[in-house]
Amino acid sequence: MYEYFTGHIAEISPTYLILESNGIGYFIKISVNSFQFFQGKKETKIFTEFIVKEDGQFLYGFATKEEREIFRMLTSVSGIGPQSALLILSSMNPDEIKEAIITENIAALKSVKGIGPKTAKRLVVELKDKILKDFGDTFTQTVPVQNASVEEAVKALEVLGYPRRTTEKVISLIVKNMPQANVEQIIKAALKRL
Repeated sequence: MYEYFTGHIAEISPTYLILESNGIGYFIKISVNSFQFFQGKKETKIFTEFIVKEDGQFLYGFATKEEREIFRMLTSVSGIGPQSALLILSSMNPDEIKEAIITENIAALKSVKGIGPKTAKRLVVELKDKILKDFGDTFTQTVPVQNASVEEAVKALEVLGYPRRTTEKVISLIVKNMPQANVEQIIKAALKRL
C-alpha cells in the first residue's frame, strides 16, 4: 500500500523511528540494521511494509528495498510473524540471512533469539529456492579455479562428504570477504558455515 515515505526523522531508537512527512508523524518499526543506516540523518527516504493485524495496523520500515524483500520472504514462512522477521533482520544483515539460508547454516539461524531448530529448518526449506531465484546472481557464482588454495579447499571438503556445488558457493563468499586466506583458513571458515 505504501511504497516509501520521505521526510524528517523526528525521533529514532533501535526499534522504531518517527518520520514527519507533510505535517504527519509516522511511527515506523525498524531493525537494528536500519537504525544504524538512519542514525544521524535528518531527512531520509524509508521503504515500508504496511501490515494489518487483529490488534492493530503497523508500519515497518527498511533502509533498502532488499531488506524489505527479505522481510517479506521471512514473513511468508509459517510461524514467522513481522516481529520475528524484524528480530532476524536485527541479528543478521540481509546478506548474512541469504547466505545462512542458501548454505543451510541452521546454527546461524538458530543463533537468533526465538528461532529454534524446527523454525530454522523451515526457513531453509521454504526460502532457499526463492532466494536463489531472486538473488541468485549474487550467490551462484562458482569459485574461480585459478586459485589453487580455493580448489584445494573444495576438494578437501568434498572428501569430508560436503557436496561440491554447496562448498563452492560457501567458499566463493569466504574468498570474497577474505581474499588472502590460505587453504587452512578457507576450510575452517567453510566448516563453520556448512
